[in-house]
Amino acid sequence: MHMTTTKPLISFKDIHLALGNKIILADLNFEIQSGEFLYVVGHTGAGKSSILKMIYADCKPLKGNIAVEEFEVTNLKEKKIPFLRRKLGIIFQDFQLLPDRTVSDNIKFALRATGWKDRIKIKNRISEVLIQVGMAGKAHALPHQLSGGEQQRIAIARALINYPLVIIADEPTGNLDPEATKNIMEILKKVHLAGTTIIIATHEYNLLQKYPARVIEVVDGRIRDYPDSSGFLTRKNYSL
Repeated sequence: MHMTTTKPLISFKDIHLALGNKIILADLNFEIQSGEFLYVVGHTGAGKSSILKMIYADCKPLKGNIAVEEFEVTNLKEKKIPFLRRKLGIIFQDFQLLPDRTVSDNIKFALRATGWKDRIKIKNRISEVLIQVGMAGKAHALPHQLSGGEQQRIAIARALINYPLVIIADEPTGNLDPEATKNIMEILKKVHLAGTTIIIATHEYNLLQKYPARVIEVVDGRIRDYPDSSGFLTRKNYSL
């Protein structure tokens, strides 16, 4: 019988990462399949953000290979990096919105240099992503007129604008209250159900309990891979 193996969307092979002359990650080997939902956890400074940054070529390993779809990220030429990033939607803890631009212009900013030229298509796409994150009608607002949770929704809309294969979220709920956190997680779950791969770095274990998924834990420069949150939470004796 002929077996077809699906190529992983993202693969880390023998990755070593150093900061200065200190090795912070060693022998990282894991794969992420298309359509997965995955948490990256670990204490502050463990290397969670570094793993995410290596995916979008903001941080280069000392040795090893990272592949994202057809991109060999580790050896990617500078001029090819924007093409890789077009496939990815990146969300940060501090939103990273331009304070003097409207919501619409903040989202449009993510389209620069991506080949979108038609103004009507751009306007329609912005409307679509704002509806998707429950922010229809806010296109002309400025960031300071929005709550933290609303600003993070705009950041998600911006991350979605180019139909990314992967959403990479670094502590996306770190600055939010429980209600806003719930809203953000519900949006990300919906995006995942529509077929987008989601990778979230977090230290909020209650998210893992409420929204179970695969967990990669970074410990002492290595990783432990749990197919589901429950295995990780049991090991940690974690309960709310």
